[in-house]
Amino acid sequence: MRQAIRALGWAIYILWLVIIVFTVTAVYSAFQLGLDFDDLQTSTSEGTVTLLLPFSLENNGFYDIYDLNITTILKESNGALVSNSSTVVPLISSGNKINATHNISISLENMTSAGLSRLLFYDTDLDMEMSFALRYAGVIPLKIGRNFTMPWGAPLGNLTIGDVAVNPYNSTHVRAILPFSFENHSFFSLNGAVRTEIINTLDQQVGGTTTLINVPPQSGYSTQFMVLVSVSGSGFKEARLYFDTSVFSYGPVVMPIG
Repeated sequence: MRQAIRALGWAIYILWLVIIVFTVTAVYSAFQLGLDFDDLQTSTSEGTVTLLLPFSLENNGFYDIYDLNITTILKESNGALVSNSSTVVPLISSGNKINATHNISISLENMTSAGLSRLLFYDTDLDMEMSFALRYAGVIPLKIGRNFTMPWGAPLGNLTIGDVAVNPYNSTHVRAILPFSFENHSFFSLNGAVRTEIINTLDQQVGGTTTLINVPPQSGYSTQFMVLVSVSGSGFKEARLYFDTSVFSYGPVVMPIG
């Protein structure tokens, strides 16, 4: 009986020793992780703007890393969800280094139909929640999080229709000239077309035109819409703008004219 108790004591002692050694080496190894980020890049495709964040993680510790998860959540100032993106790396073995990219996808098409259309026209700051989670040595969960703000530049900032000027054209039509301008404050190019409809005070369409646009990031754009308008119509009431670009389609944007 005494030998059994002694053996049990030794077993408990060895177990505690293993736990202590594992804990110490695990904590030490956790501080040997090398996480680096490269410069942020951007791409656009089929109505989605993607922020590409290349990163590398070097596991210099004694144990493998499982289920590395990087998650970013972007929200508008009123709490509306703009993007929820995650990147998972299943395994990073001890002594190995991985290179990967975390993609933050922002759907401009969803933005136009989800109560976020103001982001097309107004600059703001987006709230970003970024978290890193993993299982170290297969058993120890680790998670850290940070909150940031990310500036958002509106692709159609300061959208303006100027005072309309009317010139004679023929006996049935006049030429309406509408100054049009906006500023692309975003980080992506805006390529596509703007279709314009002229509406009279009787809520009838009396003319229209389509203009191609190609506006690089952080650039302004201005032109003059030349629209043939029937002289039989009443006075001008408003212009209705329809945007059809490589990253989003939106309209009408109703702007009063006179």
